[in-house]
Amino acid sequence: MSELYARRGVSAQKEDVHAAIKNLDKGLYTDVFCKILPDHLSGSEEHCCIMHADTAGTKSIIHYLYWKETGDLSVWKGIAQDAMVMNIDDMICSGATNDFLLSSTIARNKNLIPGEVLSSVIQRCDQLIHDWAQWGIRIHHAGGETADVGDLVKTIDVGYTAMARLLRSQVVHVQPLPGDVIVGFASYGQSTYENEYNSGIGCNGLTSARHDLLSKHYLQYKESYDQQLDESILYVGKHRLSDTAPNGMPVGKLLLSPTRTFAPVVKDILAKHHSSIRGIIHNTGGGQTKC
Repeated sequence: MSELYARRGVSAQKEDVHAAIKNLDKGLYTDVFCKILPDHLSGSEEHCCIMHADTAGTKSIIHYLYWKETGDLSVWKGIAQDAMVMNIDDMICSGATNDFLLSSTIARNKNLIPGEVLSSVIQRCDQLIHDWAQWGIRIHHAGGETADVGDLVKTIDVGYTAMARLLRSQVVHVQPLPGDVIVGFASYGQSTYENEYNSGIGCNGLTSARHDLLSKHYLQYKESYDQQLDESILYVGKHRLSDTAPNGMPVGKLLLSPTRTFAPVVKDILAKHHSSIRGIIHNTGGGQTKC
């Protein structure tokens, strides 16, 4: 599977990235999920800062395909949650639980991604900020950059950068001891703060999911894949996005289930049991390799 992943132009282990950053400063601590910096904003010795950036990755291609096949503009709303959760939930693993500053970076091919798609993504971000506030998590939207770069991007890339300031005493260190209990949270099903069933697919491995599940029908969308790749490894599945899965939902909706946030749960746990926790891992793409 990892060989096929690599042949499709993706690195599961991110060897090149790790090699590029191996000599960079690791921040205040080496036993944390996110890099933590001193409080350069105010100079407080009691505080620290976390800045984090991530995108929704190639999941945006599935949003694009679903939209092209159905004309359903609302499908784009999920990508805002994907990109936000990939930031906020990573940061909460290190102890940041409130007052996140959020900025978006959206790159699109203007000829394929019209303004109404941008509006759908941006408006959904504001709606999510409102929803999260009801869970006691304050996020402040600082605007962002929207770039029309059709020479660089075939469809659309949606990313966010988030920042938070917290007390150093709030930092969650990853220091497991023999006998510790590992508690895992499911990414599938329907949580009390979700409106529908979530397949749990999240926002990683979507290149494999797309090509392994979807059929050659989607080769007609040449903007959805790297045309330098051998067609024998592209769209090798048997499904179309409109096919019905065993649970009665369309395959496309299951692939596009928004990445679940665990922030409301983790925030409450940290408030009550911070001293008893010896590590939190957001087990996404490279989550297990960070600490």
